Amino acid sequence: MRRSTGEEVRPVAAVTLKDVAERAGVSIKTVSNVVRNAPRVSEATRKRVLKAVRELGYRPNPSARRLRTGHSGLIGLAVPDLATPYFAELAQHVRAEAARLDLTVLIEETSGDATEELRLATGVGASLLDGVILSPLGVSPDELAAVANEFPLVLLGERSYARDQVGADHVLIDNVAAAREATAHLAALGRTRIAAIGVDRLASATSRQRLEGFQLALHEAGLTYDPRLAPAIEEFDRRNGLLAMRALAALPAGTRPDAVFCFSDLLAVGAQRALFEAGSHIPDDVAVASIDGSDEALYNTPSLTSVVPDKAAIASLAVKCLAGRVRSDAPLPFEVHTAPHWLHARESTNGGRQRLCP
Repeated sequence: MRRSTGEEVRPVAAVTLKDVAERAGVSIKTVSNVVRNAPRVSEATRKRVLKAVRELGYRPNPSARRLRTGHSGLIGLAVPDLATPYFAELAQHVRAEAARLDLTVLIEETSGDATEELRLATGVGASLLDGVILSPLGVSPDELAAVANEFPLVLLGERSYARDQVGADHVLIDNVAAAREATAHLAALGRTRIAAIGVDRLASATSRQRLEGFQLALHEAGLTYDPRLAPAIEEFDRRNGLLAMRALAALPAGTRPDAVFCFSDLLAVGAQRALFEAGSHIPDDVAVASIDGSDEALYNTPSLTSVVPDKAAIASLAVKCLAGRVRSDAPLPFEVHTAPHWLHARESTNGGRQRLCP
């Protein structure tokens, strides 16, 4: 190696975990925990180790780890949109669970593009990854089935195919039951014209399952499903929630909803904005409930009644499934894991002012 002046220099020996440990006065295991951002290290120790890392110029070497163990310790998490609170919060849980298992997470955003999802599902472009946790949106089950056996893969989210069709572990919540519980909560308040915001034009698995749960709850409450109260949307975002609720608020008097179930927290936030613009009071005029259990629902005004998927459990199941498949020398049966969920009733259906309990 030569500098631009032509002066010859000798290569510098790679700094090891042992070097950092000796400089910081801690064990090699402690250095490893700090480098992986594991939660079980005191702040004072973390600062001391990071200071030694900077001073020595230490850089982790996943290639060396792969040569030593056969695995890099790197896994991927691929989600459609990191700007969506649900996926951002889920990513935090995945990182925390991975750290507990001595793994590092590379997070990718797919924008729901089928080609990008398929690329990540096969490990292409990230040769050091041991496996991937993927929340598919655009790629078809047949495309996933064609590559699932080539690379360790765990799928998140809705499942619209037979258990053995894809050949990958799957972690999800019961969307039908979740939507049913949210809608039943609205019906139990005495609301009789309950709208649904989330029937997307592409009829995604999420939309189909949550619509099914919505309709089941209506039937059980003795209410009739009215398609006029289920305007079609394009995306599960605030803008589409706003536009859909504006359309519902513009219906003739006597046909407008007195409650609305939104298929995501972001749709509900948009819907609440439209109700505010229309001068409607939540929940006196229109009660609002949704699914996601994001921090946005908690801190919104009024706070939003939402079905809360156990994101920590989803992350734990997904990471453990992937780690087990990566580290196993024998083929493992594919499994479908259903994480728990619960309804958290807040101001958007209960009324009044409730003290925030994060």
